[in-house]
Amino acid sequence: MALLDSNRSILVVIDFQGKLVQMVHRPALVLESTRRLMRLADLFSVPVVLTEQYPKGLGPTEESVRATFDGLSTPTFFLEKTSFGCCGDSGFEALLHQARPGLPPQKRQIVVAGIETHVCVMQTVLELLASGHEVQLCWDAISGRGEEYRRHALDRMAAAGATITNHESVAFEWARDKNHPQFKALSALMKEGQPQG
Repeated sequence: MALLDSNRSILVVIDFQGKLVQMVHRPALVLESTRRLMRLADLFSVPVVLTEQYPKGLGPTEESVRATFDGLSTPTFFLEKTSFGCCGDSGFEALLHQARPGLPPQKRQIVVAGIETHVCVMQTVLELLASGHEVQLCWDAISGRGEEYRRHALDRMAAAGATITNHESVAFEWARDKNHPQFKALSALMKEGQPQG
């Protein structure tokens, strides 16, 4: 799997909704890592797609995640869906095309954060891989109700071809060089310390 290229990347943030967010394994770590990923995407002009799974039943996106998303200056896209995997919604591929017009699936690099690992995240990732996308999963921004569900789902996605990474590796791959114009901002964000939880 190639290093991430900010000009080919899209960040997809899946279903951080309602009370479910606080029921997942290590919620504080996952929320903070996800908010950081979105801020990093903003620094490197990487489009961000935020999804919600049937919000009438599960509730809206967790407030701090939604506030971070709403504050981004990079292109953002929102999808409300009923299919568990994002690819099951006919509008998802259109959003990916809008995010990176002119790039075919095999040239797109999808960075994923979300819940739950073994349901909506896994179905999305397996279908993205099947359609030719490169997929990188930020383990620190992905969770579910129960560590074993999370761990085995990550193993299955990795076996299918996804790369397991973390928000810091993503950031430094997008920067690639300390002389990148956004490196000082990246460094300042990292000095806030490691997400805990």
